[in-house]
Amino acid sequence: MLRYAFVGVSTNLIGYLVYLLITYIGLGPKVTMTLLYVTGATLGFWGNRTITFRHHEKGLAVGLRYILAHGVGYLINLTLLYTLGDRLGYAHQLVQAFAIFVVAGFLFVAFKYFVFPDPKRSLGAFR
Repeated sequence: MLRYAFVGVSTNLIGYLVYLLITYIGLGPKVTMTLLYVTGATLGFWGNRTITFRHHEKGLAVGLRYILAHGVGYLINLTLLYTLGDRLGYAHQLVQAFAIFVVAGFLFVAFKYFVFPDPKRSLGAFR
């Protein structure tokens, strides 16, 4: 959990500051989040695989599980921005800060048990 927090805090803090800068310049919140989400997820694969979960599985399956988990995480983030920001009128900056924590919690569970499972505690149905 501490390794996940280290990787997550460093990448999300930088990502959030870039989000604030880009939306301040004028790009919309959902477009900015989409661009940064894809970038962060792509860069995060190595960090989460090697540093956080120390996972050594080879092959395409781990990459597909990672993409699936991030697809759900992205939809959670987009739904929060749309619902809380666009529909309910909360400031997108606050909604995105909240969304980072919600998505990070979801992704930790998804990574630990689905994407990078410990072979000794593997859930056979997901392999």
